[in-house]
Amino acid sequence: MFGSKTSVVKAVEDVSFSLHNNEVLVIAGESGSGKTTIAKLILGAITPDSGKVIFQGEEIKDDSKSLMKIRMHCQMVHQDPYDSINPRMKVKDIVSEPLEIHNIGDGLEREKIVLDALREVKLEPPVEIANKYPHMLSGGQRQRVVLARALVLRPKIIIADEPVSMLDVSIRAEVLDLMKNIQKKNNISFIYITHDLATARYFGQRIIILYLGKI
Repeated sequence: MFGSKTSVVKAVEDVSFSLHNNEVLVIAGESGSGKTTIAKLILGAITPDSGKVIFQGEEIKDDSKSLMKIRMHCQMVHQDPYDSINPRMKVKDIVSEPLEIHNIGDGLEREKIVLDALREVKLEPPVEIANKYPHMLSGGQRQRVVLARALVLRPKIIIADEPVSMLDVSIRAEVLDLMKNIQKKNNISFIYITHDLATARYFGQRIIILYLGKI
């Protein structure tokens, strides 16, 4: 809910849905319909005025323990790959950042996890890619780096917010197919956010339509 005392705009209202294990759920709607707000609510980036988010039978509350849990098991892939990664960091440091935050593995273990993740998203040769900076990669490669970063924690859920909308049309299907394969291989539940019903039907198993903040 946003606004002043005289003017209040509800970004989303009375939205309720469930996400099943190993499911690809699409949240589709036009720009400004509240799709990204829902993603932020799930990850605890913003606090709802009412309602709650339940993960594995427990409510996600606004405390560090709760937020750490959801952010370890639920990863985000943003629309603009360049804006979501630090341009001054090498790929290997970008991808290993979640491992450091959650204190997983030592240096050698993290290096192996990072290289395995780069292979999984088809960034070859992984050692060469790992030592590059984001500006040295194409848009499609940068989005694969973001996907690799999401995978290193082996999350149960990935929220993909318009992940192909800023990519060249020629590689959109390629990235969607990659995400499909990753989803099936790792039994990850996906929330795929989009305004494009064509990609929604191609990638999704179940689609909900959001309009003016309501389903």
